[in-house]
Amino acid sequence: VQLQASGGGLVQAGGSLKLSCAASGSIFSRNVMGWYRQAPGKQRELVATVTSGGSTIYADSVKGRFTISRDNVVNTVYLLMNSLKPEDTAVYYCLALVLGSNYWGQGTQVTVSS
Repeated sequence: VQLQASGGGLVQAGGSLKLSCAASGSIFSRNVMGWYRQAPGKQRELVATVTSGGSTIYADSVKGRFTISRDNVVNTVYLLMNSLKPEDTAVYYCLALVLGSNYWGQGTQVTVSS
């Protein structure tokens, strides 16, 4: 399984960004995809996940601001981030959980200026 993330960048506080992560390889129809993030000096943390059936989980810190979605036809997961805050600044990593194994994409930097 290979994951290719894109969409990061620099944005002012209050702005929006949309991340994308395209999966290829042996994805299978049942899986969980999601996003984690890691800020400098901090541990990697869950942002949001979505199952192939559409069930979602969000970190409390992003509820109401971020929306995770997926397109199962093209095996792509998206993260729409609204009302961004400086504390959202981090490297965002795409994750796919397939048949009990975790696969990570390369990180994409999101920087929110105050």
